[in-house]
Amino acid sequence: MKIAKLWFADGRIFIETDSGDALSQSLKWYPRLENATPAQRTAYRLSPMGIHWPEIDEDISFESFTYPNEEPDNTLAVFFNQHPEINISKFAQRVGISRSVFASYLCGAKKPSQQRVKEIETALRDMGKELSTAIL
Repeated sequence: MKIAKLWFADGRIFIETDSGDALSQSLKWYPRLENATPAQRTAYRLSPMGIHWPEIDEDISFESFTYPNEEPDNTLAVFFNQHPEINISKFAQRVGISRSVFASYLCGAKKPSQQRVKEIETALRDMGKELSTAIL
């Protein structure tokens, strides 16, 4: 696939291929790109496999534009994708969840109970409070 044009609109990334096909994906799948400045969004490189934004360390494969055009509904996965600085294994340990179970929540293989979601939210807020009081 070769890209003839790339643009952003309405919370989506669009491409037009050299054959004239227009494809798009939600930026919800790509939080670094969603939060990037217009200048950062235009600073991309094309490769045989996809699109790379070096400054924000984001990659989108051409193949992903052929995936179903749906908004992500796994808010837990969206949150942790938006915060790659959080070590998933350590966070799962903090909450008292095995890493494999937590990973299954993030990939959508399992859905956490409302009680488990509250525990995760509480742990995130506690971690935020600890970070906000850090003195270096």
